[in-house]
Amino acid sequence: MSEGMYMYCVIRCGRPRQFSTLGIGERGDIVYTVPFEDLAAVVSNSPIVEYEGRRRNFMAHAAVLEEVMREYAILPIRFGTVAPSSEAFQKALKRRGREFHALLDEMEGRKELGLRAFLYEGAIFQEVVDENPAIRQLRDSLVGVPPEQSHYDRMKLGEMVQKAVVTRRDADAEAILARLRPLAHEHKSNAPVTDRMVLNAAFLVDQDREAEFDQAVQQLDQEMGSRLIFKYVDQVPPYNFVDIAINWNE
Repeated sequence: MSEGMYMYCVIRCGRPRQFSTLGIGERGDIVYTVPFEDLAAVVSNSPIVEYEGRRRNFMAHAAVLEEVMREYAILPIRFGTVAPSSEAFQKALKRRGREFHALLDEMEGRKELGLRAFLYEGAIFQEVVDENPAIRQLRDSLVGVPPEQSHYDRMKLGEMVQKAVVTRRDADAEAILARLRPLAHEHKSNAPVTDRMVLNAAFLVDQDREAEFDQAVQQLDQEMGSRLIFKYVDQVPPYNFVDIAINWNE
């Protein structure tokens, strides 16, 4: 099987060096840099294969990034990228060096922080009923009425509740973002992945404002924690702000 190099990220580093985390795959390959001028790719030797999106592979990829991030600003390379040779990647560095430098300037001294907020199970339905007299009246009118005699009204109630839930969820998300946006250099809101998810956001924060951002998240938890569950991640690769894909045929 042909040998190549598995790619993790790009950093500013003009010298060869090794890292302690082992590379992706079953072989336990050493992770090291392939420098070109003052840039470098962080790589490990690898067969030229397509890596499956299994949890084990994602975790191995992420573990390398986490170690490198302790010393360098990084540009994560898309999962599963395998270079056919060191020369191929050095050509890519030469071709895209200006782009990579600009992105590294953007990432330098900053880190991605992730925040998700979830409604407590069942809480949102009670809230929208309490806050919407029309929903409450229709719900109460259906008590004791057989489903076959109230099919239309039950459908209407479901639609009203769903609309109110979305409106309330959007209002909560905006209230959270209004507090956190001014503390971030940039932010990205991703689509909710469950009905209970109010917010799924990433923030690119200057490191000298991280403590201030942390405090703001804690304050939101104190104010809204009776209704929302906050999940805060304070050390992740900047996947939401950098997505390096490489075409070796360019």
